[in-house]
Amino acid sequence: MSNSMKPQTTNAYYLQAVLSFALATAALAIGIAYLPVSPWMRGFLAVGLLYEITSAFTLAKVIRDRQDAGQIHSRVDQARLDKLLAEHDPFRVDGI
Repeated sequence: MSNSMKPQTTNAYYLQAVLSFALATAALAIGIAYLPVSPWMRGFLAVGLLYEITSAFTLAKVIRDRQDAGQIHSRVDQARLDKLLAEHDPFRVDGI
């Protein structure tokens, strides 16, 4: 895949994703802080929130890494095919 064919995200889309993540995290954190429960329960929920956030980042990284590995494998296969096609002479007669 050439550089011109790679999908690019716009700055607006990136900003929307960041703001959405920040708003959701802040809303949940505020909700946990104002729950009418004991501090131990709030602490447990806060740790759960942090665990969910780190798990989401880890999952996103793993998915991106697998996709990148697939693209590299695809590029290697394409390079091999290009080499074979470049070396192939359809008018060559073997055994002469």
